[in-house]
Amino acid sequence: MKLALFGYGVMNQLIAARALAAGHQIIHIFTSSDAEGDVQEIADALRGADVAIDFSVGSGVLSHAKACTLAGVPLVVGTTGWQADKDAVHQIIEQEKSALIYGANFSIGVNLFYRIVASAAELMQGASDYAPFLEEAHHARKKDAPSGTALKLQDILRASLERDIPVSCTRAGHIPGTHRVGFDSPADQITLTHTARNREGFAAGALLAANWIQGRDGVYEFSECMDDILRSSLNA
Repeated sequence: MKLALFGYGVMNQLIAARALAAGHQIIHIFTSSDAEGDVQEIADALRGADVAIDFSVGSGVLSHAKACTLAGVPLVVGTTGWQADKDAVHQIIEQEKSALIYGANFSIGVNLFYRIVASAAELMQGASDYAPFLEEAHHARKKDAPSGTALKLQDILRASLERDIPVSCTRAGHIPGTHRVGFDSPADQITLTHTARNREGFAAGALLAANWIQGRDGVYEFSECMDDILRSSLNA
């Protein structure tokens, strides 16, 4: 693959290292100042890329989607905090028959965790003695709180329990990411925890998504098509 990267923080540095080690090419890296430039100029720089990966800032996703659409380049979005522009991004991608895949978290382990939590929430539908709670912790540099992963977990719980579950957030030190879902009763407590040891799993999942999105059109959420993505990677 020939990749273009929006942002060059920790995540895209890991993605670049993994991509190069696997024999892929990085043809352009857009820094924060570059990514805020003219959409047509960004589109011109994107030409020749097979796919673009965005781990920059949420406020840039809309212009990046516009540029990728102009260039005919599918986009992988791992950035969070762009919910306010979600409808506009969907409209651009769908009208122009371009392609985008996004995820609150591209880790395979986290996406399996989503399914475990969904099953647990279904089991708890009739267990009125158990009060659900949700906690997340990340490194001190992470700006958004709650995290995109925590908001996804909140949506999963809401779907089964039909109420909002508040999220407790911690930002400290160098924590890669910890999410804990619990159900507390007077007699006992049940907890489900996912702890990221590092960010390698996120980078690996983003590259799988980049490979999968090529040749498709439309907007996809990573967790909803993870099974197909994994099957495609095994058959590649």
